Amino acid sequence: MEAPKPEETSHHPPMDQLQGFEYCIDSNPSWGEAIALGFQHYILSLGTAVIIPTFLVSLMGGSSDDKVRVIQTLLFVGGINTLLQTLFGTRLPTVIGGSHAFIVPIISIIHDSSLMQIPDQHLRFLATMRAIQGAVIVSSSIQIILGFSQLWGIFSRFFSPLGMVPVISLVGFGLFDRGFPLAGRCVEIGIPMLILFVICSQYLKNFRTKDLPILERFALLISVTVIWAYAHLTTASGAYKHRPDLTQIHCRTDRANLISSAPWIKIPYPLQWGAPTFDAGHSFGMMAAALVSLIESTAAYIAASRLASATPPPAHVLSRGIGWQGLGILLDGLFGTGTGSTVSVENIGLLGSTRVGSRRVIQISAGFMIFFSMLGKFGALFASIPIPIFAAIYCVLFGIVASVGLSLLQFTNMNSMRNMFITGVSLFLGLSIPEYFREYTALAHHGPSHTSAGWFNDLLNTVFSSSPTVALIVSVFLDNTLDYKDSASERGMHWWVKFRTFRGDGRNEEFYTLPFNLNRFFPPS
Repeated sequence: MEAPKPEETSHHPPMDQLQGFEYCIDSNPSWGEAIALGFQHYILSLGTAVIIPTFLVSLMGGSSDDKVRVIQTLLFVGGINTLLQTLFGTRLPTVIGGSHAFIVPIISIIHDSSLMQIPDQHLRFLATMRAIQGAVIVSSSIQIILGFSQLWGIFSRFFSPLGMVPVISLVGFGLFDRGFPLAGRCVEIGIPMLILFVICSQYLKNFRTKDLPILERFALLISVTVIWAYAHLTTASGAYKHRPDLTQIHCRTDRANLISSAPWIKIPYPLQWGAPTFDAGHSFGMMAAALVSLIESTAAYIAASRLASATPPPAHVLSRGIGWQGLGILLDGLFGTGTGSTVSVENIGLLGSTRVGSRRVIQISAGFMIFFSMLGKFGALFASIPIPIFAAIYCVLFGIVASVGLSLLQFTNMNSMRNMFITGVSLFLGLSIPEYFREYTALAHHGPSHTSAGWFNDLLNTVFSSSPTVALIVSVFLDNTLDYKDSASERGMHWWVKFRTFRGDGRNEEFYTLPFNLNRFFPPS
């Protein structure tokens, strides 16, 4: 057999920054392009902002008017939190939105016997919302303390590229149930959306108008507009008139009941649902959710740093971001968003799809979130986009984020049986254990932990329902106990160690220095 030619065995050395990004974290496109890209991120953020309140508000006894107000509040506070995070937190281009991690303890609060006994539906909604607010406010202390005390930064020193591969990958892979299962609820629009988005963003990405790769850069806006118009035409033509109710709910564009219920102008304000109520049992479960949100966000920040073509965030910056995220959860509790906050994984994936990691674009999207949340009718118009359209996009964007985690394997030795064991077991258990908890809950209508102590049940059921959290527990434990002294280079620590401190790499100052010369008062460690 003929030996391969040198050009056929080209070596691809590990690279601590992704290449091929036209705009990285601190470079900006023109204002017109930045505004269009910011609006695209805003449209994408609507998916989670609608899904969570749609599911929870009806369980709480709320009406369509209440659902619209919760959606508006979630977007308004999400915009504020995004600005705070990009200005004073990690400074990475991350959108902060509603977190699914809080749903388990929230459902526990909703089913509290003292609240279920309230006969009037609207009064039950208000009482439940105030109970959720109180628990969310208490839970914010977890991230505020761990973040601003730098305790989370100290703990992050146990992370290695090998240990973080399963955690970051499962931030994307762990959301598989929000991809095609949701898109498949209306295949007439879900599948065309998936195909069109892939064609525009990948196969036609080299199509340019005035040197702008318009189809790659704005694939989401173009495909959403086309498929949304198609869905509206099929709805107006009566194609779903005689279909089952469930199909009509997912496919029709006039079933969301958002536009008619939304006020023209409504500015969310703190304590708009009344004074929060506090219960120790509710708070413990919510604190577990805040811990899960912290772990998921940590992985998301590292993924965002790669897709913004930046260096990995130093421990000090990571901890600072968690502290500001804790303040964001405090705002969630004060305003009454109905859930807590975390980093939006889909918006991180969009950084990779557009190859634009600019911080300014995300700050513009935060402006759209705040603006349209106050102009109720206009915001409700965009929020009425059918969920299968968003789910089809998630199939691509969650996959991009998952692949970022896998890309860290380039810094490790995957010819090592130790490394293969840790990676494989962490990935498998990170998927398998939460799936067990979900299946058990679906069949038994309660989690596997079902003792007389409700707070203990919420804690365990919340923690082990999160794929990234399970992966972190398994991978970090194995990575720091299994032959760790003799395997530093195999774990990738020789590459990772210089990014632990702010001054470990000269590029950190460019990416993570606070604005307005605030580093004088808060010097990095």
